[in-house]
Amino acid sequence: MKQLKEKIAEYDKNKAEQVSADILTIMDQATLNLRSTGIENNALKTNDLAPEFSLNNHNNLSKSLNEYLKESIIILSFYRGGWCPYCNMELHALQEHLPEIEKLGARLVAISPEVPDHSLSTHEKNELVFDILYDQGNTVAKEYGLVFKLPDVLRPIYDKFGLDIPDHNGDDTFELPMPATYIINQQGKIIYHFVNSDYTRRAEPSDLIEIIKKIQ
Repeated sequence: MKQLKEKIAEYDKNKAEQVSADILTIMDQATLNLRSTGIENNALKTNDLAPEFSLNNHNNLSKSLNEYLKESIIILSFYRGGWCPYCNMELHALQEHLPEIEKLGARLVAISPEVPDHSLSTHEKNELVFDILYDQGNTVAKEYGLVFKLPDVLRPIYDKFGLDIPDHNGDDTFELPMPATYIINQQGKIIYHFVNSDYTRRAEPSDLIEIIKKIQ
């Protein structure tokens, strides 16, 4: 089984061959600009307490953090949406590792600002068997310090790629969460965090498994 970072590297290579250098430069600069704001430093980190939430999943069933934590520790993965190829690669990789995650007594939960119809499509497309929660208006992601606004310079590029963010999120704020992954223990404490302003960088599922093994 290939690691997620290997799949991403292959995708990046193909993208560089298919997307113009000018567009790639604009996208890379936007990432650098986001990082320069210091947003990563303001996000919740290891040893912080995880904020409680109650959100509906892809089947419109209400789920809360406390409910999950009564059963097990959880891996909480924030992703931008099913329109994002990097998010899909990450979700698919997490699904591949799900049997081992659950064998270790942990549960996997994903959160996205996508409206339920789109998150259900993402769930089915990636053949996921874990919850995807609808974070309307990025309410929970804001509590984790992850939210930013897609810059104006990127919007025509996304349009060119056929990515309609307002349609996916059900609003015209263009707000998105940075990709982030947290491991939260049953006391509600964050025991691991991965937060990156570069949306092409993701937590490696095999690393998450090793961390869970160490804390048991």
